[in-house]
Amino acid sequence: MAMTWKLLKQLRPPPHTATATATARLHRPRFLNFHNATRLFSDAPPPSGEPPSIPPPQNPLSPSPSSLNQAELAKFAAIAGTWWDSEGPFKPLHAMNPTRLAFIRSTLCRHFRRDPLSARPFEGLKFIDVGCGGGILSEPLARMGASVTGVDAVEKNIKIARLHADLDPVTSSIEYHCTTAEKLVEEQRSFDAVFALEVIEHVANPAEFCKSLSALTVPDGATVISTINRSMRAYATAIVAAEYLLHWLPKGTHQWSSFLTPEELVLILERASISVQEMAGFAYNPLTGRWSISDDVSVNFIAYATKTETATL
Repeated sequence: MAMTWKLLKQLRPPPHTATATATARLHRPRFLNFHNATRLFSDAPPPSGEPPSIPPPQNPLSPSPSSLNQAELAKFAAIAGTWWDSEGPFKPLHAMNPTRLAFIRSTLCRHFRRDPLSARPFEGLKFIDVGCGGGILSEPLARMGASVTGVDAVEKNIKIARLHADLDPVTSSIEYHCTTAEKLVEEQRSFDAVFALEVIEHVANPAEFCKSLSALTVPDGATVISTINRSMRAYATAIVAAEYLLHWLPKGTHQWSSFLTPEELVLILERASISVQEMAGFAYNPLTGRWSISDDVSVNFIAYATKTETATL
């Protein structure tokens, strides 16, 4: 923890860089190394000397420390039937998915010492996709050889995921369950790698959620989380533009106050015995309609972390 605080105190908002410099950075094979980086977080102000207070949003419908947020569950249940419509409400996730998978393949092949050029580099490994939705991440992970479990608290999502996975013999082996990370912890399930992509901004209690992710991860296992930064740029692009101007997403999909800054995510994970090793941003090119890996984490970002020890829940 002391090392993390020392690093966080050194963080400063980045200076403006030329397009050529940014383009060159995209070709770095290892993205951003968390422990060696001198600058990671784009729009967040430098933290003070005291640990910042991170009160998680509370769910008034749940008296327990569950991470479920009933309003968010209802929101996604209403559009569950459109998960595999690449031009529907989940179009941004479909467009971003190849970039997310590129980051995952690179970092986890290094972590598990696998050949990144192999068609099935994750053969023999157990992965879990928490908040799997319709399975748009679970399926490519299965095609890369992993034994995949997908869980979601919305029953409609799981039904759609099962139906789609059964269309391909390779993905029909995915185990889908309508359950929560907390319940799997109670069942003492564990996995080599745990994924929660575009999920944490929709839960009621991020700290408890991360503790559950930690408990599901084997010692020295990997955890991958992606989300949206709580920055003004993210508010302008992920909410105002995406929901109200471009209509990529249904209005109300995101709540800016529920976003986490990279600093907050790092500290929450650290308290759950998960150590962030690398972090990268996702940059959208409106001319090509494609996403790419970037070192700009001011809007969308992804973190690869390792389980350092058994977390105390």
